[in-house]
Amino acid sequence: MEYTTLGSTGTRVSQLCFGTWRFGRETGGVVETDREQAHELLDAAWDHGINFIDTANVYGTPNGTSEEYIGEWLASHDREDVVIASKVYFPFDGWGEPGPNDRGLGRKHIRAQIEGTLERLGTDYLDLYYIHRWDEDTPIEETMRTLDDLVREGKINYLGASTMASWQLTKALWKSDVEDLASFDVAQPLFHAGYRDDVKDYLDVCADQDIAVCPYSPLAGGFLTGKYERTSDDDPTAFEGPDGARGSLDDRFDDYYLSERGWHVLDEIRAIADELDATPAQVALRWLIEQPDFTTIPIVGARTTGQLDENVGAVDISLSDEQFNRIVDARYAGDGERWGHR
Repeated sequence: MEYTTLGSTGTRVSQLCFGTWRFGRETGGVVETDREQAHELLDAAWDHGINFIDTANVYGTPNGTSEEYIGEWLASHDREDVVIASKVYFPFDGWGEPGPNDRGLGRKHIRAQIEGTLERLGTDYLDLYYIHRWDEDTPIEETMRTLDDLVREGKINYLGASTMASWQLTKALWKSDVEDLASFDVAQPLFHAGYRDDVKDYLDVCADQDIAVCPYSPLAGGFLTGKYERTSDDDPTAFEGPDGARGSLDDRFDDYYLSERGWHVLDEIRAIADELDATPAQVALRWLIEQPDFTTIPIVGARTTGQLDENVGAVDISLSDEQFNRIVDARYAGDGERWGHR
């Protein structure tokens, strides 16, 4: 495993982050990853040299299950060897019906949720704490000042920002700067080879401010693994895939990942995978790792140790400049116009 510095911080992390949003999560009445499977995956990730683990307080059914599984596993490891990230924003269902202050980024909610997260993980600090979304109802100064207090108290090492608009990220960075508060060192947008231009402004901010990028869904929900086949030239959402795959379980799959752009990018990724004797998943992940303008650590959410083994293979290949640019260019039609998302 290769290691890289997490943006402008002093912490080094594996080139891949292991995502745990499936831990304890029920989809259609089916638990995607149970406790035994979760511990097996964490062991496999650790054996591969992955030292960076991503979770959130609301992952799992009920919420908090993912953090509990990680905490159980962490008890038999040296805490200082592991870099753990969690998140705050959404209502937490583990304490019953959410009250008026049981969501968002106000001081009361953040203070309550960090304590629950630390307890479930069995640790007294987080390496990285993300705001999971932007809170329209709370002044960003209150949010950043609360997070700054937690950094000063030693409960958080670094701050991260997940999905939001580029102007919101810029506003938060500006407020932290003028008020001399801890600021965001890491961002977590939806970002994959078929989607980059949709978050270009956001990524430009990250590049300018030396913010590390840890994209979620780097394989477009499994679409860029190549296991799906298009079944209609006229409809990019018409596809066939293996039974039990995410495309057949998640109603949002076609809205988020299927597009003319995606299919053209996948065709190019498949061609390059053949050239490198690699898999499409490895090529798609490597394209992210090799982003030239900012440090990128993709979050891989493998469901099996076999999938994780394949994903880790991305650190052992490299793309030529020509291959990297072919994936970029595949997003555009012959007339120079970018293929639509749908």
